Amino acid sequence: MAKEKMNVAVVGATGYAGCELIKILLGHPEVTITSVSRRAEGSDRISDIFPVFRGQLELPCENVNVPRICKSADIIFLSLPHKVSMIFVPEFLKAGKKVIDLSADYRFKDAAVYEKWYGTGHTSPELLKAAVYGLPELNRAEISKSGFVANPGCYPTGSILGCVPLLKEGMIDVSQIIIDAKSGATGAGRTPSLALMFSETNENLKAYKVNQHQHMPEIDQALSDAAGSKVEITFTPHLVPMNRGILSTIYMTLRKDSSAEELLKVYGRFYKDAPFVRVLDEGVFPETKDVLGTNFCDIGIKVTGKRAIVITAIDNLYKGASSQAVHNMNLMQGFDEKLGLV
Repeated sequence: MAKEKMNVAVVGATGYAGCELIKILLGHPEVTITSVSRRAEGSDRISDIFPVFRGQLELPCENVNVPRICKSADIIFLSLPHKVSMIFVPEFLKAGKKVIDLSADYRFKDAAVYEKWYGTGHTSPELLKAAVYGLPELNRAEISKSGFVANPGCYPTGSILGCVPLLKEGMIDVSQIIIDAKSGATGAGRTPSLALMFSETNENLKAYKVNQHQHMPEIDQALSDAAGSKVEITFTPHLVPMNRGILSTIYMTLRKDSSAEELLKVYGRFYKDAPFVRVLDEGVFPETKDVLGTNFCDIGIKVTGKRAIVITAIDNLYKGASSQAVHNMNLMQGFDEKLGLV
């Protein structure tokens, strides 16, 4: 008798991350997509919204209806905008469903931090302690035991993975961390805006939200946990004229002289059991094209004097969102963590 598959729902299926999440789940051997929904009136087949799904998934994509979704699915992925997920998360949890939230609504331990950076009151701060921060390379054991995971942001994923090994070893000055990150336009979502028009982004490179991006406190929180002391980074994000990918160049000051070879050994040991982190050989540096459409984070390291330069590359829609969410689901369900992922 064939093993019964898990039924999953994608709430917020019409964004870039939602679309990519569906693609991954369609190829996952242990799940069946039973519900796709969005925050909009009307009902269109998901294959009419995204023709790539013709012949693969013909479900109607309707307005979010929590009772209906709960009847059809055991695991709920929420790929909704920040500030919107917290409308629905408490209801799904109350119904006993496992939840993986791709928004920022439950990534913070302190509601006041969320409220400061996202400009709105948190409607269920009591659930912040229940959410596990879903970065598998750091929190694999906690994720495996959890029924509620807050999926990390895209900039934080590449930044945190690039910094944590040296912080854990106490090898760097925590007051001297500078992150220069560059992202493709899909990182801003699918909602139309003047700044994201082709004629605005093409042949253009710009910094934005300089040292005031909402992902900064998320990075600070994770790095402070790793260091065991308060960390406040300097962070400059840039929009580059490509669809997807994030390249983060991280500048850190070493406490004592170390070679690139020594640092690569530190990273190799730290990520030896992390199947989706690839520490590159000395003198080799990551490129976004090498991680496109994968759950990999590639890391390269250069040392000049006491300056460590760590470069990471991820696909913002995969490792920075949808494939990381599936990675978390695999851990939560006790599947092979690599199942359905590349």
